[in-house]
Amino acid sequence: MSDLVTTPTDLDTALDRYRVELTGYCYRMLGSSFDAEDAVQDTYIRAWRSFEKFEGRSSVRSWLYRIATNVCLDLLNAGNKRARPMDLTAPQHQASALLNERPEVTWLEPVPDGRVLPQTADPAETALAKESVRLAFVAALQHLPAKQRAVLILREVLAWKADEVATLLETTVASVNSALQRARATLASHGIRDTDPADPLDADQAKLLEQYLSAFEAYDISRLTALLHEDAVLSMPPFDLWLRGHGDIAAWHLNQGIGCKGSRLIPTTANGMPAFGQYRPAASGKGHTPWALQVLEISDGKIVGLNAFLDTARWFPLFGLPEQLGEADEVQEGA
Repeated sequence: MSDLVTTPTDLDTALDRYRVELTGYCYRMLGSSFDAEDAVQDTYIRAWRSFEKFEGRSSVRSWLYRIATNVCLDLLNAGNKRARPMDLTAPQHQASALLNERPEVTWLEPVPDGRVLPQTADPAETALAKESVRLAFVAALQHLPAKQRAVLILREVLAWKADEVATLLETTVASVNSALQRARATLASHGIRDTDPADPLDADQAKLLEQYLSAFEAYDISRLTALLHEDAVLSMPPFDLWLRGHGDIAAWHLNQGIGCKGSRLIPTTANGMPAFGQYRPAASGKGHTPWALQVLEISDGKIVGLNAFLDTARWFPLFGLPEQLGEADEVQEGA
């Protein structure tokens, strides 16, 4: 496919061609699905404004990545940094747990796979792309200085050559290699927990998710916790509370979280991982209303992370989940 851009029509075509991969790049840089979309839009505006100065001295893809990088660096220099509850506080115990809400700009955000992962026929490329948008990895990236973050993503995730990155960042190959070494060391110090690839699901993973859905909808907490790793973690942004281990997670569901009893789950995917839209019983007693986007992390046949993102007004439209489940939906679901 040609990368030649000589007319506004060519630019339109190029912008459309690279939208998904640029959004994925900006998402890894910024940790926010909405900020990533805004950054790509800003990239396109800057590209249009400087189009007459673009003389084809680089590929249009490299040119757009240079612009997108500058947009992201500007945003990061303004102090934006996303986190998970586990990055900010110590684990609490259910009996004394406090719900402390923090602003939306605090949190690492989930993202639909289709917004950030370009389609490819190469299974290895697909696996790497999904690995590089999982929550734990993107959260770890947030600990890197902005330029180190860009270097690591471009070199390790997108497989750019060192001289290509040096040209993009207007620096030297030696500087790029040094930044990459420091970035690798920082990530290693944060001990990113491995999770199993989940696309496509293998038979054991599919069974695990079926068991989770069944146990949660039946609100059989003993059966549910049996599916969790012994040091599994439950988090619930926008609250900075997080819990670790069978005992506290089970106790939470049976006490503060008892309102989830009777919920219904709709399967989806997020960040290359299995996810569910959770709907709690409506206050009216008719149907179910959105409560959380649950993103599950799996390792060695057990669930190691239950990430419940509670701002459903943001997440459900983004993921194409229904605004509510009525009685007809539930009958059809159970058919």
